[in-house]
Amino acid sequence: MDGVTTPEGSYVRYTRFGQTDLNVSTICFGTWQFSGEWGSSEEKESTDAMRRALDLGINFFDTAQAYGFGASEQLVGKALEPEIESRREEIVLATKGGLRPEGDGVVRDASRDWLRKGVEDSLRFLGTDYIDLYQVHWPDEDTPAEETAGALQEMVEEGKIRYVGVSNFDAPQMAEFEKYRKLDGLQPPYHLFRREIEDGILPYCQEHGVGVLVYGPIAHGLLSGNMTPDTQLDEDDWRASSPLFQGDNFRTNLEKVEDLRRFAEERGHTVPQLAVAWTLANPAVDVAIVGARRPDHIEGTAPAADIDLSEDDLRRIDDIMQGAVMVGGPSPEGGV
Repeated sequence: MDGVTTPEGSYVRYTRFGQTDLNVSTICFGTWQFSGEWGSSEEKESTDAMRRALDLGINFFDTAQAYGFGASEQLVGKALEPEIESRREEIVLATKGGLRPEGDGVVRDASRDWLRKGVEDSLRFLGTDYIDLYQVHWPDEDTPAEETAGALQEMVEEGKIRYVGVSNFDAPQMAEFEKYRKLDGLQPPYHLFRREIEDGILPYCQEHGVGVLVYGPIAHGLLSGNMTPDTQLDEDDWRASSPLFQGDNFRTNLEKVEDLRRFAEERGHTVPQLAVAWTLANPAVDVAIVGARRPDHIEGTAPAADIDLSEDDLRRIDDIMQGAVMVGGPSPEGGV
């Protein structure tokens, strides 16, 4: 791994993503929060957060077609326009497709026609000629893997996509996809309250040279250190109606967060920094995606890239997490 020291003195580590030639910051700026599903978000603050990420040495930005169907991608394209126009090769842009609006919701659609339309829209919204990493957002059981993989390979050959990834796939689904095209990346959920990918998915990625960028390392805000039993969420925030953020489940997990806070403070870290560093401590994980609404949010989590947790630290964290309630996230269909 190489390091880059910014003028402000912040340090961000870089790594090769999987078997690609992408040299990426181990912290990726995530933009799910710009889709409207997390409540209101001010455009200027969001733009300033992305500009601050660049100052800190972060060169990897992840978005998706379904994050507002143009809202997030356009915001990313506008915020990064100077770099996209003048030094595109230094910025790594990842986006996702394969979800289609239908009625009041979305459906999974990884068909050739919809993926091609999605890529064309994403290129226009982002203001770029190519996408570094294009990912199938969710598995689509109604579309053969051969069709999905073939469509993405066609666009690689056309120069519209550099590398192909998937998100939220399990090991058998990745293996089926790889019958027709090698996978360059996987984007799975992973945090201290959700560890199921350790059993089969991460070993598969290690064995097959699939790069891994995990999302949700802050457990949808639970590991931000800012939540209390009295936390009130906006009505349009999916967490407001989730049983994971209410009642006994919520209180049990907040007790774990408080224990993690004490452990982190003993070592001079914050809870979010500890949470992100924990995901990066897994040898199968290349990158952690961290969202930020404001510049100070990304300033608070970026230092996690330079935290090395010892084996004893990891054992202590495992002990703290005993008895925690697993925390999942929303699916495209609205379930949790």
